[in-house]
Amino acid sequence: MTSLPSADRWRLSVAPMLDWTDRHCRHFHRLLSRRALLYTEMITTGALLHGDVPRHLDYGGDEHPVALQLGGSEPEDLAHCARLGEQWGYDEINLNCGCPSERVQRGSFGACLMAEPALVADCVKAMVDVVDVPVTVKHRIGIDKEESYDFVRDFVGAVAEVGCRVFLVHARNAWLKGLSPKENREVPPLRYETVRRLKREFPQLLIVVNGGITTTGQVQRELEVLDGAMIGREAYHNPWWLASWDSTFYGDPEGTLTRDEVEAAMVDYMVAQASAHGTPWQNIARHMLGLRHGLPGARRWRQVWSDHRLKGHDPREVMRLAHQPPLARAA
Repeated sequence: MTSLPSADRWRLSVAPMLDWTDRHCRHFHRLLSRRALLYTEMITTGALLHGDVPRHLDYGGDEHPVALQLGGSEPEDLAHCARLGEQWGYDEINLNCGCPSERVQRGSFGACLMAEPALVADCVKAMVDVVDVPVTVKHRIGIDKEESYDFVRDFVGAVAEVGCRVFLVHARNAWLKGLSPKENREVPPLRYETVRRLKREFPQLLIVVNGGITTTGQVQRELEVLDGAMIGREAYHNPWWLASWDSTFYGDPEGTLTRDEVEAAMVDYMVAQASAHGTPWQNIARHMLGLRHGLPGARRWRQVWSDHRLKGHDPREVMRLAHQPPLARAA
């Protein structure tokens, strides 16, 4: 069985978010926290088996620790993709058993897999058998409106038996019919106690809670009982929060980069990506629009970086415009 890194690895992480946590977003988040564990967007086995592998798996060396999240339900396919992930240098392979979207359900993976714990166990074992990095599972606490603790307990128990030691638990049910993915993040009630109960029943496992966590106080309360907290939308919309994580949750010295310096570093990255890959700066800038969340002038700054009329400008010029006083810019 693969030995796990220190439990510190999972203390704070940024959730995998489709269309959001791409490599540019992860580069930005790594400027803010050196310690937080970062996850890719979910990448389906089909995309890796039949698509452009480098396009899907390439990442920056500064992103470590970084985990690859896979979506799939065929053990052999998942094993092949897990091997690819390890070969590309990912620090963890994660199986998505939590996404409730109908598109994912049509592929017979995501949250609907929770109804088939034996299949999930087969998938996890197939991956555990071929890689030396940790294989983890992200899942909900139930599906549809059945709020049975026994259901999630039996799911975790079955998957743990084949070698999974880390479970990232979104503390809501997934309603497979009648709710959009956005509504599935808001309508089913949060039941943190269910996650805590899993930790009490499986003390040998690492249990990380996800869902609805937006403050340092919430994280601190969960870490009194659980092994980690995974932050989703709040990390994306209020990314400056990440700048406090290393000192608050790991005891590291305070970070030295200011918001202006982080922005300047992102502009350097935009220039480099345009030169190396032809990447439009807007594809990168969209991830940092929350950097000045809550500060005076943040709205106008965000508007400048979002202005499609500036897409032909050098990003260094866009940054200069974003910092000009409004009247000076109008002139």
